[in-house]
Amino acid sequence: MSDSQAETKVAETTTADMPNPLGINSGTSAPLAKISTSDMGLNDMTKQATEFLASLPSDVKKFYADNKSAVTTVGIVFGTIVGLKLTLAVLSAINEIPLLAPTFEMVGLGYTAWFVWRYLFRAETRNELTSELNNFKSGIFGKKDA
Repeated sequence: MSDSQAETKVAETTTADMPNPLGINSGTSAPLAKISTSDMGLNDMTKQATEFLASLPSDVKKFYADNKSAVTTVGIVFGTIVGLKLTLAVLSAINEIPLLAPTFEMVGLGYTAWFVWRYLFRAETRNELTSELNNFKSGIFGKKDA
């Protein structure tokens, strides 16, 4: 026997009677399926799966390092969508509570009325509001060169 024939592995073919899932008697005694098994097939697949799972953390780190901005952007978009869905779910649940929604509406109307009364009726308070907004903008964006 030559070396090439010894290295070639032949898959063994095994026949097995498999139960009929519908319970119908076919009336034949022949096997229902042929199952092909290989001694090295399962071991090779297990070895490949183990190697893949072992290298997975380093592959993920490399992918993240190569595509950091894209992964971060996708994460932010996904997080924003999830946050919006959760916010809408909470607001929907709050609206179902009988007296809570009208109470929040009244609080919002009261705060709006106070804001208009405090800042928008007189010219001096409008100027005060404008200066506060300009200070806030300059704190966020920096001072403008005049």
